[in-house]
Amino acid sequence: MSPVVNRFPAVVRQLREARGWSQEELAERADLNRSYVGEIERGIAMPSLVTINKLACGFELLPSYLLARCEQH
Repeated sequence: MSPVVNRFPAVVRQLREARGWSQEELAERADLNRSYVGEIERGIAMPSLVTINKLACGFELLPSYLLARCEQH
């Protein structure tokens, strides 16, 4: 797997925790289910581009920035 795929769960968790948000708060901001956010953070679920865009919007980031963080991590 690519580094982006391997690192994505940790990056999502780090961004969420840096903001002091619960998984539920991120899910609400990103219009996702809380349990799905948990699955993403644990690396169980592989988010689609639509979901990556929703997460980026929830964080108020560009999707490209979110993915670039995975490459830098």
